[in-house]
Amino acid sequence: MSHVSVTVNGKTYQNDVEPRLLLVHYLRDVLGLTGTHIGCDTSQCGACTVLINGESVKSCTVFAVQANGTNITTIEGLAKDGELHPVQEGFWEEHGLQCGFCTPGMIMSAVQLLQRNPNPSEAEIRHALEGNLCRCTGYHNIVKAVQYAAKKMQTASPAAAR
Repeated sequence: MSHVSVTVNGKTYQNDVEPRLLLVHYLRDVLGLTGTHIGCDTSQCGACTVLINGESVKSCTVFAVQANGTNITTIEGLAKDGELHPVQEGFWEEHGLQCGFCTPGMIMSAVQLLQRNPNPSEAEIRHALEGNLCRCTGYHNIVKAVQYAAKKMQTASPAAAR
């Protein structure tokens, strides 16, 4: 067993885990944060994307022990005080989802994109989301959702944009 100490969505967790336990399984099975989805087990789909120290990472490619000492944000950690994050709101307002399975990973990738580039072009949005697969929407409304969030975050106060 190996000891892991991580901060997830602002709360510190300490657990003993098998060295081979993937981060996605740690989040879902140990911490009970099931918003991070397991899609393909081959790092192709992006449904398991989370932010580790602000960087989007497919959590099926990281062992929990590798995340020791990091700050992790999952889809459950985006909404604050009952208010959706602008990217979450964008997916709602622009119908950026159908079945919803890919949505947490898409949102987490979009959050990182907008942190790095607050005004991305359509091509930049599509490029940033290339590692996330959606089998339902055809991506048009997903791109519109990210554009919505970008506009909202530009007009919001810095504290509201997170």
